[in-house]
Amino acid sequence: MPTIEASTDLPGDVATVLAVSLDLDVERAAGRRHRVRPVPAGPGSRTSGRIGAGERVRWSLRLHGLVPLRHTTEILEVDEATPGGGARFVDAMVSGAFAAFRHEHLFDPLPPSPTGAPRTRSTDRMTWTSPLGPLGRVADAVLVRRTLEGLLADRNAEIARRLSA
Repeated sequence: MPTIEASTDLPGDVATVLAVSLDLDVERAAGRRHRVRPVPAGPGSRTSGRIGAGERVRWSLRLHGLVPLRHTTEILEVDEATPGGGARFVDAMVSGAFAAFRHEHLFDPLPPSPTGAPRTRSTDRMTWTSPLGPLGRVADAVLVRRTLEGLLADRNAEIARRLSA
């Protein structure tokens, strides 16, 4: 099962970074390149604001401006920040192009900056299984990993921008 793990150091305490990371409007802004946007998907789904445990979001996107995709995820767990501790949330695909997809978001406090400002390390761990067996594994190597890494980098850059504003 392919895995991407990436860490980003962000300004702000764990609770603030978690709150910004759960905001669907961040995804919409970060996903402009692939026209990522949440679309209505019935009861229990959200299209804006902070998403929580048990809620779903259906994403519409257009990979490389050409390939339209729909991908529905559910927030499986949200572990809020504890004083001096970390936080996390996990989302997984309910329906979409992958055979399986899971994204774990971890937030750990870092020592304060030289000015005393709080900092948090955000670690993303994505695992997925592409459909179509050997053909899917070729797609993973040629296209899927690079696309997911780009989407993740765009998302983390948008979170950093919002926290720095």
